[in-house]
Amino acid sequence: MRVMVTGAHGLLGQAVLKLFLKSTNSEILATAKEPRTFLDFGGFDYTMLDITSRSDVKNLVVYFRPDVIINTAAYTNVDGCEQNRELAWRVNVEGVRNLVHSARRVDAKLIHISTDYIFDGKNGPYTEEAIPNPINYYGRTKLASENEIKIGGIRFAILRTNVLYGVGKNVKSNFALWLYEKLSKGEKIKVVTDQVGNPTYVDDLAFAILKVVEFDKEGVYNIGGRDFVDRYTFAIKLAEIFGFDKELITPVKTSELNQIAPRPLKSGLITFKAEAELGFKPYGVEDGISEFKARLEEV
Repeated sequence: MRVMVTGAHGLLGQAVLKLFLKSTNSEILATAKEPRTFLDFGGFDYTMLDITSRSDVKNLVVYFRPDVIINTAAYTNVDGCEQNRELAWRVNVEGVRNLVHSARRVDAKLIHISTDYIFDGKNGPYTEEAIPNPINYYGRTKLASENEIKIGGIRFAILRTNVLYGVGKNVKSNFALWLYEKLSKGEKIKVVTDQVGNPTYVDDLAFAILKVVEFDKEGVYNIGGRDFVDRYTFAIKLAEIFGFDKELITPVKTSELNQIAPRPLKSGLITFKAEAELGFKPYGVEDGISEFKARLEEV
């Protein structure tokens, strides 16, 4: 099997590469925007790719002829999407459209990562059948990308996730990393009590992607952690596990932060379908943070 991974230098991309190298005999082509890879493990080929270039995507896909394209590339900065709408649309929608067109040329299956931010957060957690209603531009772009895939005439699987966290080499910050970086320095932080989800440890999402490929599944799957908690509760648990001072964490309401983009509040994703069809058994908050801590100590 030939597998092409976009966004391979990101948190999820790295986890997918490691898992597929360990668990399959696939021929893997990793791609990212950088001219060369900084990853220090082998077993895969690498080439630079900007998914917003339709001709570059087409030429690479036609050359490599993957059986599966795993798209982990995205512009995920929620406030950044609100401020840089043209860039957000170009990466999250036009980039996906380019992948769809190229996948159709070679009959590749596209596996795409989406988000609970396609919902308004009024009555979560959500099933795969819930009606989307994004309240920020990031959510709008991710919903549009789902629609591009669904009308694209290709085989596909869309995996929706939320509050993705973990450890990787040179990865941009995620919620757990941000908490660690601040609390380990003794810095005071504000964390919201009214945003609820089921935080997803990155290896769980990589496992779900692997199972979608192994079982040749199609359609939409929700992928999230076992526990539904607010961000403040997650932060307190992380502080406990690392032995940080919990008094550094001040509970606040989302409205007090004056963030640029509105956030869904009562959110999260119900994962019964993935559990039944993929054998998905996600970490809870305590186990996930403990694994996060163990990986941090390895870096």
